[in-house]
Amino acid sequence: MEVKLQDTKELIRVSELIFKCSFNEFLVNQVLKSYLISKRQGNKAQKSRSEVSGSGKKPWRQKGTGRARVGSIRSPLWRSGGVTFAAKKRNYFQKINKKMYRGAMKCIFSKLVVQKRLIVFKNFDLNFPKTKHLIKKLKKFHINNSVAIIQKNLSKKLLLASRNLYQVKAVGVNFVNPVMLLKYENILMTLSALKNLEEKFS
Repeated sequence: MEVKLQDTKELIRVSELIFKCSFNEFLVNQVLKSYLISKRQGNKAQKSRSEVSGSGKKPWRQKGTGRARVGSIRSPLWRSGGVTFAAKKRNYFQKINKKMYRGAMKCIFSKLVVQKRLIVFKNFDLNFPKTKHLIKKLKKFHINNSVAIIQKNLSKKLLLASRNLYQVKAVGVNFVNPVMLLKYENILMTLSALKNLEEKFS
C-alpha cells in the first residue's frame, strides 16, 4: 500500500496490516469508552458522621428534657455534622488489553486513509515560532479545517505556534490517542512519526 507525501509528492509504502484493516465499530467504541471514562478524576470526597470532628458524648439525657432525643453532635441532622451518604474517592479506570487497543488504533488509522483525512509530510516544521507562519503553511496545502499535527519529537517552535489555535493540536508521537484521531478532521503526520507508529502497532 502506498501513501503520497504532500510536500515532496513522493509515494511511500506503508504497512497494510495497520493502514488497510476492516473497521470494527464495536471494538473502537469499547476502547473509546474505556479511554474517556479512565480520564475521570473521581476525587470528590465528603466526611461521614464517623469522620467529622467532634465529641462522641451524648449531648443530653434521653428523657425528661422535653427536647428531641439525640445521640451525637456529629449527626447528619445537625449543623457541621457528617453527610448521610458521603461521597468517597473513586477510581474509574477500565482496563483494556494491549491487543484490543492496538486493534482499535489500526481500525482508526485505516479509516483515516479511506476518508482521505490522513496527510503525510516528509518534514513539517517552522523557521519561526509564529502562529501566522503556521496558518500560512497550512493554507498553502489547503488545510483549513481542524487538524492534529503529529511529529516523532514535537518541536518547540511548532508547539509555540499552535497553542493559540483552538482548532490545531500539535503532539509528539507518544501522545497519540484514539479520541484525538477521531476528534480532528485532518491528521497531519510526519514520515518519521508514521514509521514509529508502524513499529509500535505492528
